[in-house]
This record gives sequence, C-alpha cells and structure tokens, in this order.
Amino acid sequence: MSDVFSTTVACADCTAHRQDLEACGHRVLECSDDPTLPGYCTIRYTRPVAMADGGPAPLAATQALAARAIVNIFETGEVRGDYSAVTLLPGDTGRLTYGRAQTTLGSGNLHLLVSRYCAMAGARFGARLRPWLPALATRSPAADADQKLHNLLRASADDPVMRDVQDAFFDELFWEPAARSASRLGIRSPLGTAVVYDSWVHGSWTPLRDRTNASGTINGLGEHDWVQRYVRNRREWLATHGNALLRATVYRMDAFQRLIDQEAWGLQLPLVVRGHEISLGTLSALPPNCYDGPQPGSRPLGVQSPLQRGLDVRLVQLALSDQGCDVRADGIYGNASARFIRAFQRSSELPETGMADAALIQRLLALGD
Repeated sequence: MSDVFSTTVACADCTAHRQDLEACGHRVLECSDDPTLPGYCTIRYTRPVAMADGGPAPLAATQALAARAIVNIFETGEVRGDYSAVTLLPGDTGRLTYGRAQTTLGSGNLHLLVSRYCAMAGARFGARLRPWLPALATRSPAADADQKLHNLLRASADDPVMRDVQDAFFDELFWEPAARSASRLGIRSPLGTAVVYDSWVHGSWTPLRDRTNASGTINGLGEHDWVQRYVRNRREWLATHGNALLRATVYRMDAFQRLIDQEAWGLQLPLVVRGHEISLGTLSALPPNCYDGPQPGSRPLGVQSPLQRGLDVRLVQLALSDQGCDVRADGIYGNASARFIRAFQRSSELPETGMADAALIQRLLALGD
C-alpha cells in the first residue's frame, strides 16, 4: 500500500488545499476534524501518481539544491539542514518536530518518517526506535516529553540511512508537489520555485496563491512581477497573523525579497542567505550536528578545550540516557556529560574521574545492547 501522508490545515482552507493536492497528482483519502485543534482538520492523502504529461521540467541539480538550502536555512538555520534537530515550541500546533524539514508529531508525519526508517535494511537505530511507533502513531503526549526518544532521534541523524530516508521523505512531501504547483502555475525560475517550496513547507500556499491571483495572474503580469506580489502578500499575512510564532517568521519573505532585489532568479552560486553561504562546498559538506567518527573506544573522553565532539560522544550520551540520566545527546562532551559519567563511576564503584576510557565506554555501550 502507498504511504499515506497527512497535513493539518485551518478548516476554512480545507477545500482549496484538497483541490491543490489533487491537482498536483495526490489522491486525497479523507478529511476529518482534528480533535486536538478546534477549527482545524487533518487531510490524509497518498503520494502523487505519475502525471500524464511527465510533470514539470526539473531544475538543474545545483539550482534544486540551492532552493532546498534556502528553506533549510529558514527551518533549522543550516545550509544542509539539521537532520538531528528536535524541537518542541510552546504553542506550536505541530508539537514535537524532527529533522531537516521539521516533520511533526501533530500531523502524523513523524510516525510515517520513523516507520519508513525502521523498515530500512541497515537502519542502525531501527530496533531501538520501533517500540516508539505506537506512541508516534497515536500522537501520544508521551512522545513530546520523553528525553530518551528525543536522544534516539538525534542519534539517528548520524546514520546515513536516516539522512537518505529524510531526503526522500521530504522530497515526496514538499519538494515534488511544490515543483508541480510552480510549473502548473507558470513559474519556471529556480527562485520562484523556491518561494513555492517554502510555502509548501511553511503552510498556506493555496489561499495566498489565490489572493495574489486576484490582483493579476502570471499570464498577465509575468512571472517575476507575480512572484514579487506573492512575497509581499505572504509577508503581510505573516506579519498580521494571530499566531505569534508565525509573525516571527516574516524574515523568510524578507530573505526572498533580498534575492529578488539582487535579480538572483537563477540561484547562481554562491549565494548568501541570512548570513549563510550556499556554495558547492557547503552543499557537499557533512551536515551539521551529524557525526561519522571517531568510533567508540578509539580515544578517551573528558572535558577539554576545545570540547570533544563526535560519534563516540553521542553514543556514550545515548547510553547514559538509557540509564535514566537527563543528558542531551548532542555529541559534545561537556561538564554535564562528565557529571553523569562520575555518577555512573560512583554507582559502579569506580574512581570518579569524569573521564571515559575505552573500557568504561565498552561497558556503557554493552548495557544498551
């Protein structure tokens, strides 16, 4: 059976959003009131079927990467996106959010993403995440609050399998339908496509597209003029929104307006967006807050200057989390990690050094096996 996605929208926008999904090739399965959000409904739909006309012409690879990078910067402050990002903001209807494009527990898509990862051969943390699938499926409040789950999600980003799953998942959920929407509307430029993509990720593309069309269509105005009007309309909508979290995101439209002012319609590299360099170098770098080494036990761990970072630190922190320590598995060995190591040494009748040598690391990791 095809993957079933879901999205939560204001009831007033439901009909327009369903029509847009269907026009992009999705099959809408149902729409139901969201019991946790009065005035909102949840639309369930499958991924797009093949389009008869083959879909939009793809952008050049670097242009598509640049467009994604702009939205990555908006979402997580990183060019490659922060695959390990775990956030929970007060008042955010999405509740617990995770990953490069911040998929949410509230929409049901976090469950779908983690399920897909757990089903992949070679998923390093699949067996440890699998017991959480029922809670994610029911959008349990326990998932919002459990630090062990949050640490598992952070650690999973070190696994290239999870990063590949996130890339494919977010492309299916956001990039592909956004590219089809842009092409169907007559948007051909990489920058214009990036604007549409941002709205698919951020929400409310359909009503703001229609609001902009009310003052003139692309056929009448031309693509560049229409996109500028859309950016202005969306900025006004964000700036006056009743949700303070959305009001704080007007910077997204300000960043697009700067690119428009620079005539960067082709997204030629390098670019600078909100102080971040988008270039071939930054696009090919290891994503931030992801670690591919050193291997556990290959070095002793202790508080140093600069602080030690890496896969070995993350796995030690994850093992401490499994033992009930309230530690954040961020892959950085600081004073909090040393304090929990001392507590573990004390409980194990070992010298309380706060240092983790190869033997102690092996002992900790064995407890999680």
